[in-house]
Amino acid sequence: MASILAEDSTVVDGPGAAAPSPKQKKKRARSILGVIVNGREREDVVPDGMLLLDYLREVVGLTGTKQGCDGGECGACTVLVDDKPRLSCSTLAAQMEGRRIETVEGLAHGGRMSALQQAFHEKLGAQCGYCTPGMITTAEALLRRNPDPSRDEIKAALGGNLCRCTGYVKIIESVETAAAARKVAP
Repeated sequence: MASILAEDSTVVDGPGAAAPSPKQKKKRARSILGVIVNGREREDVVPDGMLLLDYLREVVGLTGTKQGCDGGECGACTVLVDDKPRLSCSTLAAQMEGRRIETVEGLAHGGRMSALQQAFHEKLGAQCGYCTPGMITTAEALLRRNPDPSRDEIKAALGGNLCRCTGYVKIIESVETAAAARKVAP
């Protein structure tokens, strides 16, 4: 269970809590958040109400995840939570307690792009690049679930991700290329 802290770091709820003073009640509460981000365990104090998107960008320092519409409509902010796509602009960071979060940065291995990231690069699946992190994380979730998706399955999986530049053809080809590369990879 996450503990809730007042701004002065006094525990106000959870294990070891003391009754909050009226002054503490007026202060914005904070929570201790324990998560795994891109394979690394973290424990951070975050303000209640902080969005997962802001936590990743401002606290963790991972800026690959983008803020597009800020309303859960475009998919640019998609990250993986326990291997499932999740819109970080409409998810509270505190809801992620104990969860495993992967961002587009976490999909690379040893400083090298993943097969999916490489396919987006080679097939020109990105134009301006703003939607790309969300497209890639959503496609990664699909390929983990279904390593050999049909074109229709790719389209369906990416249906919640909007792109204003490419017309989607190159994006779909990028996912198909990555799926084929995974079949022959050792």
